[in-house]
Amino acid sequence: MKFIADFHIHSHYSLATSKLLTPEYLDYWAKLKGITVVGTGDFTHPGWVSELKEKFTESESGLYKLKNQYILKESKALPSFLNTETRFLLTAEISCIYKKNGKVRKVHNIVFAPNFTVVENIQKRLKEINANITSDGRPIIGLDAKELLKICLDVSEDIFFVPAHIWTPWFSVLGDKSGFDSIEECFDDYSKYIYAVETGLSSDAPMNWLCSFLDKYTLLSNSDAHSPEKLGRNANIFSTEISYSKIIAAMKNPASK
Repeated sequence: MKFIADFHIHSHYSLATSKLLTPEYLDYWAKLKGITVVGTGDFTHPGWVSELKEKFTESESGLYKLKNQYILKESKALPSFLNTETRFLLTAEISCIYKKNGKVRKVHNIVFAPNFTVVENIQKRLKEINANITSDGRPIIGLDAKELLKICLDVSEDIFFVPAHIWTPWFSVLGDKSGFDSIEECFDDYSKYIYAVETGLSSDAPMNWLCSFLDKYTLLSNSDAHSPEKLGRNANIFSTEISYSKIIAAMKNPASK
């Protein structure tokens, strides 16, 4: 099945975002734009997870959909070809600010999780290292990005970890102000668990194709939406079954997309 997915978004718990970034309006705008799978964003925030658990019901394996009582009347009034069920996949962006090799690094990462149990265990582990996960939907933690990846994999081997908007100057793995010269320099021996990178709004696929060292990674493009109407300004086209495991497998193996 061919479908569009936008994984990197935020919730109304993130700073400088729209108060309409709720499950209801994300569902509506996804339908309006023909996006089948939407990342939840911000799963590190306990308030957002509580809201998601209240309003979601399980759909295909590892995916969720909005409970009928929360679907907006505007959504129900859409033409039948738009009024389809939006699936949600649990995601979060986490900002790592730390010092490595004599330089301050500021690296943003997207984490995909298969269920709420994994999400809550990641929250627990972050709390154990005194990370403040309630002040912002996109938390800032003083932890090496490699160590964050290790924590996530220790919680579940089913997580998927993607360096976010890799060329953004100040906040990315390859950013010229606070990044690294390669994915390997950042993640060391754990770079083998990096299968995909996000191009970000500051670059596109053709720009990244010029960098042969990125050829082994799947290139993802997402909206990084700070309001629901921004969904899909960048997005990904898949041709696979709709489930968490199949979507992750497609990103790990581009030939299967």
